[in-house]
Formats: sequence, C-alpha cells, structure tokens
Amino acid sequence: MREEFGLGSQLPVLVERIVESYRSDERTHHIDKRYLPSRQNIVAAVELLLELMYPGYLGRQDLNFHNMSYHVGELLPRVGQLLNREIYHALCHQQMKSGQAEVVGEPCRTSAREMVQRFFEKIPEIREQLAGDVQAAYDGDPAAVDVMEIILCYPGVLAVTVYRIAHEFYVMEVPWVPRIMTEWAHNQTGIDIHPGAKIGKNFFIDHGTGVVIGETCIIGNRVRIYQ
Repeated sequence: MREEFGLGSQLPVLVERIVESYRSDERTHHIDKRYLPSRQNIVAAVELLLELMYPGYLGRQDLNFHNMSYHVGELLPRVGQLLNREIYHALCHQQMKSGQAEVVGEPCRTSAREMVQRFFEKIPEIREQLAGDVQAAYDGDPAAVDVMEIILCYPGVLAVTVYRIAHEFYVMEVPWVPRIMTEWAHNQTGIDIHPGAKIGKNFFIDHGTGVVIGETCIIGNRVRIYQ
C-alpha cells in the first residue's frame, strides 16, 4: 500500500518561509513581472525546425513529394506561432528592463512578426549551408557509413545545425532566444557554440565533447575541429 506524504501543521510554516525567501531576494525569481520567453516553447520550436531542416530523417517519416507541401505548410504555422510568441516576450522583456515601457505591446508584436518572417525566408539558404556541413562530416570522417548516420548520430552536426538557426536570430538582435537555443544544443551534445560566432561553410566538428566556440570567434570555410 502506497503511503501518502503529508506535512500537516508544518505546511503553512514552510510555505511562508519559502515565500519570504522570494520577497527578501529578487535575484532568483520572476514574480510580479511580465514578458519572459519560455525555454520550453523555444526548445519545442527548435525541434520543429530540425524537422524542416532534415525532412524524413527527423519527425514524420512517411514523406514524399506528393505530401511534402502539406507537411511544410502544417509545420510553418506551428513553429511560427511558437517563435512569434517567444520573440515578442523577449523583445517586451528587453524594453521593460531598459525602462522603455512605452514601446512595449504593438511595436514588439510587429517586430516579432517581421523577424519570424525574415527567418522563414532564410530557411532555404540555411539548408544549403547545412548540406555543406553534412557533406564535410561525411568527407572528413572515414568511419562514416552514410549521410543518415551523420544526421541522426553526430553531435557536431546537431550543434552546428542549431547554431545556424540561432545565428540568424542573433544577427536580427533577438534577445535571449538564440542563447536558449544554443544552450539546449550544448546540453544535448557537450558542444558550446555561441550564436554570435561567425562560422563559414562546410564546417565539421568531430567527436566534439568540450568544444567551446565563443561569441567573438571567427572560423573560415572548410574547417574541421576535434574535441
């Protein structure tokens, strides 16, 4: 028989002590404040974008060129809704933090929509970059069996893919969202790439554990990095 856990008369005392710790130090809470981007929603957007970048490999697998347009047409609004909301909250948070409450609301909403649209227009170009990165991984690793293995298994490819996505938002000066994206990839792969880094074409990180590429880093074309 499962034993239920209860605090009895201790509960109100503990609650008040914890809440008082919030009142006494505001550095670790976001209470009585608005406009905070959701890490969970940003990660969900990244996972949908990975489906757009590598269709058939990630996400839905029964794709063909008869249903591809429907699939993309279904994904874009979903990821757009997530990105639009989180960029809006990030922009509003930035304005409130800088004391510019008068430009919160519709100006942030308009900017968020424009940024998402600009990013969507860049997807074919990003996919072209990623194709070069995948090819560089295949050419640079004699142990690679095929492209499928690289896309599904190689942490360096995942980290670079998320970087390429996040970098576009960094260039548009979207606050916080690009860092949340690349820090998720860092957590998944052990590879830390700041979205502000400048990385050229045909880039391959082999193994990758412990690789750190900072914001001011500039990497040229056809570069390979090991752990």
